[in-house]
Amino acid sequence: MAGGVSAPVTVRVQADDFDAAAEAARLTEGRADAGAVVSFVGLCRDEGGELSALELEHYPGMAEAEIGRICRIAIERFSLLGVTAIHRVGKIAPGANIVLVVAAAPHRHAAFDGASFVMDYLKTSAPFWKKEHFADGRDGGWVDAKESDDRAREKWA
Repeated sequence: MAGGVSAPVTVRVQADDFDAAAEAARLTEGRADAGAVVSFVGLCRDEGGELSALELEHYPGMAEAEIGRICRIAIERFSLLGVTAIHRVGKIAPGANIVLVVAAAPHRHAAFDGASFVMDYLKTSAPFWKKEHFADGRDGGWVDAKESDDRAREKWA
């Protein structure tokens, strides 16, 4: 049932990499009612060659609960058939995966909007912290929240 309680939500916070195609296939396995699947993969940038790694930490238990809450809101709001959200933690090298959001829906607009909604809220509401490590050995410190992320989330209000 679209947007119903039976719509699966998968949330994982993990150090290991993920396979976006396998996660999308898992979300839609055995479903003939899905007309669209939208996947977003966020990658670690090298910031013009200056960054050697991004270190991500989270509040265990609370991060997963908040992401799950966001996914369930998206399911109801956009009549999604299911959502998968995976966020990595630990030191991540430039070019490596950081975050995955997969949304399945009967129609493309709902899948696009659902995935975008989850990502915008995940960036601003889930308790994650990022620390930059530079190629020249400098410790860049903890990264402040961005106003642009807050503005992106506001469009859903």
